[in-house]
Amino acid sequence: MTFLPIVARELRVAARRPATHRARWGAALGLIAIGTWFFLIYRGQPQQQLGVGLFWMLAAVVVLYCLVMGVSATADCLSQEKREETLGLLFLTDLNGWDVVLGKLVATSVNGLYAVLAAVPILALPLLMGGVTPGAVGRMTLVALNTLFFSLALGLCVSAMSRSQIKATARTFALIVLFAGILPACGAWLSAAGKTPEVNRGWLLTSAGYAYYCALDRAYAIRPERFWQSAAGMHALGWLFLLLASAIAPRSWQQRTGGSSTPRRRWWNWGGAQARGAFRARLLDRNAYFWLASRARWKPACVWAVLGGVAGAWVYGLARFRADLPDWDSYVLTGLLLSLILKVWFAFETGRQLSEDRKEGALELLLSTPLTVREILRGQRLALQRQFQWPVALVLLAFFLFMMLGASDTIFRQSPGASRLWCLFWSAGLVKFVVDLAALYWLGLWRGLNAKHPVQAARESLACILLLPLGLLALVVTMAFLGWLKVGEAGATEYLLVWLGLSLGVDLGFGFWARRKLLKEFRLAAARRYERTPGFWQRLRRMGGKGPGVL
Repeated sequence: MTFLPIVARELRVAARRPATHRARWGAALGLIAIGTWFFLIYRGQPQQQLGVGLFWMLAAVVVLYCLVMGVSATADCLSQEKREETLGLLFLTDLNGWDVVLGKLVATSVNGLYAVLAAVPILALPLLMGGVTPGAVGRMTLVALNTLFFSLALGLCVSAMSRSQIKATARTFALIVLFAGILPACGAWLSAAGKTPEVNRGWLLTSAGYAYYCALDRAYAIRPERFWQSAAGMHALGWLFLLLASAIAPRSWQQRTGGSSTPRRRWWNWGGAQARGAFRARLLDRNAYFWLASRARWKPACVWAVLGGVAGAWVYGLARFRADLPDWDSYVLTGLLLSLILKVWFAFETGRQLSEDRKEGALELLLSTPLTVREILRGQRLALQRQFQWPVALVLLAFFLFMMLGASDTIFRQSPGASRLWCLFWSAGLVKFVVDLAALYWLGLWRGLNAKHPVQAARESLACILLLPLGLLALVVTMAFLGWLKVGEAGATEYLLVWLGLSLGVDLGFGFWARRKLLKEFRLAAARRYERTPGFWQRLRRMGGKGPGVL
């Protein structure tokens, strides 16, 4: 028998994928673009200081990329095999759990490994400017590779225990945030509460940020053992996740239909027979697709549970740090956190039902009934309203309260300009929050009809609505800083208005475009599930008239 046959097969498949080749030059070009922007912004700084800052920033980007690779690469690799009922076929052979898990790890790590290897020469460029030692470059490369292994192993372990793609992705992301951010924050809080000078390193060993800090020359020169302890801790935890995935995968691929836990789970998700009947009758009277997308009664409760957790943290903070917590920093941080959580959650839920129905062929069956496209879209909107309407209203009320409480602060009362800027910031946040949700609704529905899976649709929608305006704002600020754009005496207020204008323009543009595509091409997109979706460059060539027309 071939040694590690899944690894050999997956490597041959990965070698023929175009994405494998794009990963290398894509990572290099991305870092070169970031480095060029850094040079333009800080071109007047001393050369040695510029080299140190450039190294810190490029290394942070590489480590962050490696940290999130588990979410995009391995979180759904085994759970997808379960949904397609192909994982069990592998275990009918002489393969064991270790063969399958290691094969998936190798297959999903090729792109990330190529990206890191392409980034290493660029990380070494600051050596020519001074201030950075070869040891720092080597240690940072080790941190990146170790973080990549840890993230991929964590995603594999979660995927072995999951069947749903969205749940696997969300759990992987939550665990990465737990290990990288929440545990170090808990250690810092315990250190502050106990008034100890240093944080217990046990809380920091699993944090990629701590490993990144210990790899820098200044920290490594003081305590080099901390770097090696952090690297060993993350590496050992990665192997532990791989062992758990190898033990779980052969035992979790079956579709369990019986057992004592099934009735309890069914009752929790859908309710009892009488409750289901009443709920179905009430929703079917309004819209048939509304019932189809709203059968799980626990979804609104989950949103309220998250908001309750944030509110509980505020109550605890007010009781524990009554004199320090209610300030503008905590208002802004809480507002940004609530806005980000609801937008990301809303984006994942918007296109999920349509994407799953299209993949299973249920959407074509629905379109053969008297149910119209507008009724389907209205049913999905009603389902989202049931889940998010009142939480969104509560968050908008919180934004208004934060604006009023901050404006009543002594600092803002003494400075009318700062008070106006504070109120403008929260007013812009209120408007952008509502318009972003509307744009995410239309764009998420359209991408859910066309993307391969719901997670891809959510990522594309969030990138367009949340990240694109920030990129455009960074471009405007850079052009103004370099003098390429004449803006006069532009201050924080002017840049805030520019950011709001760019955000609203992106939202309205994508929103109206997606709405028009939905209303005109909904049936065509629903019937396109067996066709291969053209890539970005293929679509661009077709738009330019250099290829065959699009359906």
